[in-house]
Parts: sequence; C-alpha cells; structure tokens
Amino acid sequence: MKSVIQAWQLWALGSAAFAALTAIFGKIGVAGISSDLATFIRTIVILVLIAAIVQAKGAWQPFDAISRQTWVFLVLSGLATGASWLCYYRALQLADASRVAPIDKLSVVLVAVFGVLFLGEKLNWQNWLGVAFIAAGTVLVAMR
Repeated sequence: MKSVIQAWQLWALGSAAFAALTAIFGKIGVAGISSDLATFIRTIVILVLIAAIVQAKGAWQPFDAISRQTWVFLVLSGLATGASWLCYYRALQLADASRVAPIDKLSVVLVAVFGVLFLGEKLNWQNWLGVAFIAAGTVLVAMR
C-alpha cells in the first residue's frame, strides 16, 4: 500500500515550515540593521550549517570531478538565490512579513511557467487552475 504522504512531500512541507520561520525570524532580525548586512549574516550561518552537514554525511567530492555544466548552473542558482535573499530582506524592512511572504511565493507560479518554457514540463488544466489560484490567493493575501 502506498503511503499517503511520500518522502518528497514531507521534505516539501518542511521547506514550507522553515520558509515561514525564515520570514518571521528575518522580519525581527532585520530591524535596526542594513538588509544587506542581515543577508550576509544569514548566508554565513547557512554556509557553516551546510558545510557541517556535507562533512557529517561524508558527501565531499573533488571539485574537478564536477562537470562544467553543473558548475555553471549551480553558480547561476547561487546568484539567483543571493539576489532573491537581498530582495526578500529589503522587502521585509519595508513591509509586513504577512504581505512580503505571499508575494515571494509567487515563485511557485513562476516555477510552473518556467518549468514549461525551459524544462519542457507538462501541466494539465487542473495544474494550471491551481497555478491561477495560487496567483489570485497571493494577490488577495498581500492586499491591505
């Protein structure tokens, strides 16, 4: 019998819960300091945490064994993450977390669109309806 919640779904729910805490902790933490400095501190914490996890799992591998394509796309992903975080923390300085976080989650809509355009993923009409609901819900939550 198939489990009701698969492993990837549990990880995704964990991601959502930690993203919610990121907004709350970030909103409190960014008060009184530059949003860029706040992002820098956050990045150092993440770097140390991930390095410890990679070390504990024994997941290090020679960097020269990693393909050029992998390097290019991981660097691009890192740059996009950094830009996202810089924008996110600046938005948290300027507005309520309950307004910033939903707009940030428009990334779900953009991932669906980009997945279709750039990765050749297929979405059926129910998927597109869900994407439309996410977009509409984002607008409704962010309005005041």
